[in-house]
Amino acid sequence: QVQLVESGGGLVQAGGSLRLSCAASGSIVGFKTMGWYRQAPGKQRELVAVITEIGSTTYADSVKGRFTISRDNAKNTMYLQMNSLKPEDTAVYYCYAVPDVLRTYWGQGTQVTVSS
Repeated sequence: QVQLVESGGGLVQAGGSLRLSCAASGSIVGFKTMGWYRQAPGKQRELVAVITEIGSTTYADSVKGRFTISRDNAKNTMYLQMNSLKPEDTAVYYCYAVPDVLRTYWGQGTQVTVSS
């Protein structure tokens, strides 16, 4: 069992930046995919970004060009660099990790609030 712990959320003004981290309690080497979801109050959960084992990335249209996902296998950590933040980016951000087809691990979530 691997535990994921997010950090880096907070309150930022529109146009600002934050970097979220998702630290795993064990090795993430070989994890097929890792990524970030977010959920705003009253809205459906949205897949924000995904990174594969080989470093391929995918982004939601709403964050393309502003967010960057990365992973550091040596540090067992995944990141989400968020630039040019908008009020509509306000949400709880959750990281997840898929080591194989049978398992998915989730973090507890971190709040991101962007003020206008």
